[in-house]
Amino acid sequence: MGEELNERSRKILEAVIEDYIDGAEPVGSRAVTKRHRMGLSPATVRNVMAELEERGFLASPHTSAGRIPTEKGYRFYIDTLLRIRSLTPAEMERIEGHYRIRGLRMEGLLQASGKILSSISRYAGIVMAPRFRTTVLRHIEFIRLTNERVLVVLVSESGSVQNKIVETDGPLSPRDLEQMNNYLNRTLKGLTIQEVKMRLVAEMAREKALYDRIYQRALELSREVFSQDPGEQVFIEGAVNVLEQPEFADLERMKRLFRTFEQKSLLVNLLDKSQRVQGVQIFIGNEAEYSAIQGCSLITSTYCGRQGAVGTLGVIGPTRMPYSTVIPVVDYTARLITRLLEADS
Repeated sequence: MGEELNERSRKILEAVIEDYIDGAEPVGSRAVTKRHRMGLSPATVRNVMAELEERGFLASPHTSAGRIPTEKGYRFYIDTLLRIRSLTPAEMERIEGHYRIRGLRMEGLLQASGKILSSISRYAGIVMAPRFRTTVLRHIEFIRLTNERVLVVLVSESGSVQNKIVETDGPLSPRDLEQMNNYLNRTLKGLTIQEVKMRLVAEMAREKALYDRIYQRALELSREVFSQDPGEQVFIEGAVNVLEQPEFADLERMKRLFRTFEQKSLLVNLLDKSQRVQGVQIFIGNEAEYSAIQGCSLITSTYCGRQGAVGTLGVIGPTRMPYSTVIPVVDYTARLITRLLEADS
């Protein structure tokens, strides 16, 4: 943070932010002197608050004499003043208890994580599965649907599954499909998706010389499948929790945020951005460069799956969220998922 504040200004800014987080109402100087023992008069506190407003850390809503934090104020608070508390053993046990369901596949595990994050934070839990193209192929299978349509099932080492339907230029018998499956799994298993694409090009050149019809068709269909960039899997749980916050009483603002939850592409961009740095990341409102989440903060952390696959999870809520309690929940959940995925590898 470029700007510095003296000790008195820091304490008053911290008091205003924490009171506003608790009450969702603008905070006045008398409220600060009543709730926080600083040994300062309301007039002194009022003067400091006015100075903090001039410097952009606080703002005065037109309807109140009190003040509320700005995004700049929240950023200073998070970077400089925030004391993140540790989870209690009971809280850790509560989180872990949700994962004791046996036989959860990757998708079920990630959905459960979104629900847990939403339930504990009381905001929206968001989880993005590892990008399929960054993982290692475990299995590929062609399943006949009709004479000219085949379902292709791709399973990665991270446990994620992608299904695609491709058109064929003629019927394929069950024996044809079995041969194709055996050949492709023998040839492509254990490669990253990028390596798969390169191997397909090399194999197509080699099989062209061998004139094997079934292998050629298998390679042609595979090239079509892997040429498409699969969509990202994003699980959102508890979106209504955010919309129920007083900040979203404005109908247009609520609609804009709800469209963001529905479309998901903006959230994918944010979660993808947070993957570039390990550990907990905090995006506050317009810092994320997306007006749709103005008035919101997004707290994220990365988790690691098998074969180095990386995904992201987090909580989105109003900028007026209790960061000291939400941050450790996000961090612990990400580390727990990493542990579970590594143990299952």
